[in-house]
Amino acid sequence: MNAPEALYESNLPSLTLRARGKVRDIYDIDDQHMLIVTTDRLSAFDVILPDPIPGKGRVLTSVSNFWFAKMQHILPNHLSDMPLEQVVPDATERAQIEGRAIVVKLLKPLPVEAIVRGYLIGSGWKDYQKTGAICGLQLPEGLQQAAQLPAPIYTPSTKAAVDQHDENVSFEKTVALMGQELAEKVRDASLKLYQEAAAYAKERGIIIADTKFEFGVDDEGVLYLIDEALTPDSSRFWPADQYQVGISPPSFDKQYIRDYLETLDWDKTAPGPHLPAEVAKYCAEKYHEAEVRLTQANV
Repeated sequence: MNAPEALYESNLPSLTLRARGKVRDIYDIDDQHMLIVTTDRLSAFDVILPDPIPGKGRVLTSVSNFWFAKMQHILPNHLSDMPLEQVVPDATERAQIEGRAIVVKLLKPLPVEAIVRGYLIGSGWKDYQKTGAICGLQLPEGLQQAAQLPAPIYTPSTKAAVDQHDENVSFEKTVALMGQELAEKVRDASLKLYQEAAAYAKERGIIIADTKFEFGVDDEGVLYLIDEALTPDSSRFWPADQYQVGISPPSFDKQYIRDYLETLDWDKTAPGPHLPAEVAKYCAEKYHEAEVRLTQANV
C-alpha cells in the first residue's frame, strides 16, 4: 500500500462550511443536500488528535458506501445520486476530496447513537464487572472479557458535542427523546443491520464485536441510515483467527491507538498527544486491511 497524502482539514472555497465534526467536514449545497468530507482526523476518548492517519478518510468512505449499498434492503440511506462533479466543478478543488466525499440528502438526525454489542468488551465489559449489566440490561453471571453475548444487545447513548463524552442511556430514555414508535424502529433496524453485517464479516475473517449507527428522518418521517456504517471508526473489528475469550483481542480499528494512548501520562482531555509516525502508519495499515477483507477491494 502506497502511503497516501493525509488530509487533516478540507478547504472548499466554493461551498459554505456548515460544521467540522471530530472526523467529518460538512458543507451546504442546497436546501436538500449536503457534502460530507471524511478527513484523516482521528478522535480517541472523544478528543481529536493532532496527527492524521493517512488514507483513513478514504477507507471510511469506501467501507461505508459498501455497507450502504449492501444494506439497502433493510433501510434506505442518506446517499444522493447527485454527482460530486456537479457540486464541486473545479477539478483542483475536487482533487483534495475525491474518494472521501459524499453528497447526501439533508435529513433530520436523531438525538441518539444506536450502539449494538455482540461481545463483552470496552465500556460494556467495565459496566458488567461493576453491575452485571450493560445499560440496565442484565447479563448472565460469569462471562469473561471478549465473550460472545447470548444475543446481540442494543445499548444506545446520547450524542455529545466535540470534546465531550457520550453518555449511555436506557431504551426508555430514547423513547422519551423521540417517541415509542421511532425508538423501536431504530432499535430493531440496528439489531438487524448488525446481525447481517456480523455474519457477512465473519465469513471474511473479521468479528464485529460492536458497532454504532446513526439515523435520520425526512419530512415524511421515513427512517434513514446516515453518517457512516460499520467502519473501523464506528465499530470494533477483530481478526477471527486471533480471537480468544479472556483477553482484549488485537483489532483492525482505532483500539490500537486507544491502547497506545493508555500507556501515556495523559488525562484524556484536549489537546491530545502527538502520535509517533510508526503508530499512525500501523493504524493506517490495519484500516486498509479491514477495507480489503470486507469489500474485496483490490486497492
